[in-house]
Amino acid sequence: MSQREKERLVQGEKEDANDDLLGSVLMGKMPSMIYDDLQMSISFQGNGLSGSIPWEIGEIATLEELRIDGSNLTGKIPNFIGNWTKLTILDLQGTSMKGPIPSDHSLFINCGGKNITVEGKNYEEDLNTKGQSNFASIENRWAYSSTGVYMGNDQANYLATNEYGLNVIGAEYYKTARLSPASLKYYGLCMQKGSYRVKLHFAEIMFTGDQTFASHGRRMFDVSIQGKLVLKDFNIAEEARGVGIGITKEFNDVWVNGSTLEVHLYWAGKGTTSIPEKGVYGPLISAITITPNFEVDTRGLSAGAIVGIVVASCAAVVLLLVLLWMKGCFGGKDLENKELRALDLQTGYFTLRQIKDATNNFDPANKIGEGGFGPVYKGTLSDGTVIAVKQLSSRSKQGNREFVNEIGMISALQHPNLVKLYGCCIEGNQLLLVYEYLENNSLARALFGKEEEKLNLDWKTRKKICIQIARGLAYLHEESRGYMAPEYAMRGYLTDKADVYSFGVVALEIVSGKSNTNYRPKEEFVYLLDWAYVLQEQGNLLKLVDPILGSNISKEEALGMLNIALICTNPSPTLRPSMSVAVSMLEGKVPVQAPIIMHSSDNQDARFKAFEILSQDSQTRVTTFSQENQTQSSMSMDGPWKDSSLSLQTTDETREYSSSSMLLDKDLYDVNLL
Repeated sequence: MSQREKERLVQGEKEDANDDLLGSVLMGKMPSMIYDDLQMSISFQGNGLSGSIPWEIGEIATLEELRIDGSNLTGKIPNFIGNWTKLTILDLQGTSMKGPIPSDHSLFINCGGKNITVEGKNYEEDLNTKGQSNFASIENRWAYSSTGVYMGNDQANYLATNEYGLNVIGAEYYKTARLSPASLKYYGLCMQKGSYRVKLHFAEIMFTGDQTFASHGRRMFDVSIQGKLVLKDFNIAEEARGVGIGITKEFNDVWVNGSTLEVHLYWAGKGTTSIPEKGVYGPLISAITITPNFEVDTRGLSAGAIVGIVVASCAAVVLLLVLLWMKGCFGGKDLENKELRALDLQTGYFTLRQIKDATNNFDPANKIGEGGFGPVYKGTLSDGTVIAVKQLSSRSKQGNREFVNEIGMISALQHPNLVKLYGCCIEGNQLLLVYEYLENNSLARALFGKEEEKLNLDWKTRKKICIQIARGLAYLHEESRGYMAPEYAMRGYLTDKADVYSFGVVALEIVSGKSNTNYRPKEEFVYLLDWAYVLQEQGNLLKLVDPILGSNISKEEALGMLNIALICTNPSPTLRPSMSVAVSMLEGKVPVQAPIIMHSSDNQDARFKAFEILSQDSQTRVTTFSQENQTQSSMSMDGPWKDSSLSLQTTDETREYSSSSMLLDKDLYDVNLL
């Protein structure tokens, strides 16, 4: 295709983004190098194009439709259609292309090693040295993605070898391995539907079995297959009863209902991190074996048969848009899209068009809240899924690579008391986060909203909410470290005490039904917390209990929860408990002691107590710096939840949200009131 024709095509796109090339008189080879990496539909129906499908199209991970029927294309149906995990329509009718639609029924990967043959099976090499947020498609049959940065060791390798000369017992693939500091996912692409036997092969080759320092390392991680947890706190050396000994964990009934099989290994912050050297931790795997439990039909399909089963049976009533582009005309987009393809393996990627359709172009009627970074909208995707869209007010100063990595970390978090992140959208200056929609909206609205919005929460429900918030925070603090940047979580750059303080304020508000910042029983008290301190000193703390609860409440439980709230809001961060201890107290597993409140002076005016607390509390928040761009970022709970996750920087100053006065204002969106 000539340069003029390419320019004409791109110009046509600009004039009408919904046009395709149906019936256009195009001759020659199918154009290459002008495709948008994020487009969903390509149609060259009825054209005179010849040759084969260019490999560049195989790089479009978001492709949902490919229509080239009626053209003169020839050759074998390419294997790279396995990259199109979202493909729903493939129409090749009338072409001269031959061969079967590629689909796999078995997979053999030598993780971190070269091509080898074991028991007659060829294990494909996995030698890509890149790690963080990297998507590498090998032979177009499988892929992997890795999340995280090794703490204290910028030169850490993502491939492991038998450095200590261990006498490795087992097959050849046990001598090498792939590892990751946080999350490692392998994907079998274009798999046939059915039941599979999955074997995961492990051997600990980074520790020694002697009495040296290198023998004291402990590696622990979790493993999920198809989203189901199959191994918890897995320790390779312990299971194999020694280092350098191969061990296989077999799972006999793994179902593939779509076309992708996912194996996910992730570190939960347990084990050692600096033995035998800094940055030796996280999941490690030697090989993967996937074989079918069903009888395999090895017969090929003709082009006519392909048309019969063509996924185009959905027979398009509407021909979707074609977005073609000149290479480099949108400056810097190629790098961004490669990073977004990596992100798409960790969490979903949504186009701006999808988000606009879901929210009716950000209709104000769909606005359900306003947070520190921007508004939150309710939306409905084309498949009927209801979502909450967080529209960040401006583009983060982080680079795409850092943002992709952090979104990957957040999406890897799995806990029933955390809001699920479906994905994100990055287009132009738009930065959008897509979460599951919580029907009952926020706890703030339920407690402090207008009369028609309030929910009459009984004591049982309030107690349940309080415990579940505590469990979610405890998970973030103590079980999800593998998904946080290790320099935040393991080197003292992150304190959890600010979250503990904020939780105490929320617990106080849940029991009292009053806002910490808006309730002033007397002029001398600035915050609800001031009044709570006075009542606690007077021995009359139960006076805080929400009167609408009436007599239908356990006074013992209410007093216990109020005491826990005061313990968590102690002005001294060192005297606040960890969230796991708070959970144990709420569940009655640990006795609740009377709170000890430290006073800096006996004659201090209560009006300034809360400000002193917030001032001391702010000292527990530490700003960290990106090694690449020295841009500040902080840990907070902003998501649609506040003070629990990663915050994104949107101005020249780092925003921090551990202050209780901001916790329940407009952004506490994660409490699902069941």
